[in-house]
Amino acid sequence: MALYEHQSLKIYNSISGEKETFEPLTEGYVGMYVCGPTVYSNVHLGNCRTFISFDLVFRYLKHLGYKVRYVRNITDAGHLENDGEEGEDRIAKKAKLMELEPMEVVQKYSVDFHQILQKFNNLPPSIEPTATGHIIEQIETIKTIIDKGLGYEVNGNVYFDVMKYNESQHYGKLSGRKIEDLISNTRELTGQSDKKNPQDFALWKKAEPQHIMRWPSPWGVGFPGWHLECTVMSSKYLGDQFDIHGGGMDLKFPHHECEIAQGHASTGKDPVNYWMHANMLTLNGKKMSKSTGNNILPRELFTGENENLSKAYTAPVVRFFMLQANYRSILDFSDEALSAAEKGFNKLMDSITTLKSIKASKTSDFDVSDWKDKCYEAMNDDFNSPILIAHLFEAVKQINLAKADQTKLTHENIDVLKQTMKDFIFDVMGLVNAENNSETKDNSNDFEELIQFLIDMRNHARLNKDFETSDKIRDKLSEMKVELKDSREGTTFQIQS
Repeated sequence: MALYEHQSLKIYNSISGEKETFEPLTEGYVGMYVCGPTVYSNVHLGNCRTFISFDLVFRYLKHLGYKVRYVRNITDAGHLENDGEEGEDRIAKKAKLMELEPMEVVQKYSVDFHQILQKFNNLPPSIEPTATGHIIEQIETIKTIIDKGLGYEVNGNVYFDVMKYNESQHYGKLSGRKIEDLISNTRELTGQSDKKNPQDFALWKKAEPQHIMRWPSPWGVGFPGWHLECTVMSSKYLGDQFDIHGGGMDLKFPHHECEIAQGHASTGKDPVNYWMHANMLTLNGKKMSKSTGNNILPRELFTGENENLSKAYTAPVVRFFMLQANYRSILDFSDEALSAAEKGFNKLMDSITTLKSIKASKTSDFDVSDWKDKCYEAMNDDFNSPILIAHLFEAVKQINLAKADQTKLTHENIDVLKQTMKDFIFDVMGLVNAENNSETKDNSNDFEELIQFLIDMRNHARLNKDFETSDKIRDKLSEMKVELKDSREGTTFQIQS
């Protein structure tokens, strides 16, 4: 019997705004599509966080026994500057600056993307299609949308008729926007007068003479609109309807909204059952920006060569840091937070080594079965990795106490701890024991540092108004007989006897 058959996984569905019990379209199988990068520059940390979040989802679904087809695309054409419908193709523009062929740019930054995700120990997707590899399919989908009366051609450009679509469907249901508000907030822009309505978006764009990347079509030489590729590739490899579609919060509108419209227009079905969105990253409490210097590239984290860092951090430590926040919460990077995560990561890895040397007792003071259930409950609650981490550190505490002969664990308990810690730390969270800190430390100091680590996680959750997570951490500390006191100066704790 597969593990998923007796688990109740809930996923926060962006389209309903609620956590819903996960029921795949086909029992035992999951189809998942995640919007991949536009490969015109080095991958940034915000991208990395999104892909680490969905790697966690991929890993946990596999752990539960599902057969998962994970499709993540590479955008190598059609994505114009500022996510709009005017201006140059991002890749073509970079190719001109670097005096390279566009596909050289694509290759250079695709390699960088894969190398960085490999460092973070992300599993590769099942299929990684490219936009340029599916031009024919995109043209055929445009033909279908035109035949359905929801697309129209003007001067070599093809647009999606949003107002016509909205007569029977709700354009804006994912982002919560109303067509009336979109109309009132839109002014007609010069050069877009061939659209029936300003809200209409491009399915195919006519290539101007200076546009490098171009293909023949029934409407003339041009290139596909950015939104179309994901509709085409997701439906080709996962079907007209599939289980999960993921991406960054910034893609919710207009990209994902347009995907829903295109999918329904071409098949008559809503394409996705569960929409998932990972939240953004900030640095030192501010938006990341290259122009202001408030920015860190992944490779700079590994070398420490950035003014925002005091030293280098390993990829497993950075991954662990990212998993300390729920994927739907804003996560703030700082040197201090990374340093604290490094200490927590080392203690977690030390506990794996310590567990191997514990002597078994005939009785146990720790309900390992209940602890294991709580680990699954955390992950089944919308992949709540910070709560999972809190439970893992409860086990770390018990392991350290058993090592100091201050608590008892049976052979069976130790075996369950070993297997469950392996399952969640390495298989589900995808961490790697790259640098095992094996120094012998005072057990009481270890316990107090672990408490402070959990308090820091709680404070981070409260800062992001993730009160559900902060309350669960407080309750877990209370179970560990740790009393918290919040004041203007911060949070202090007292260990009850």
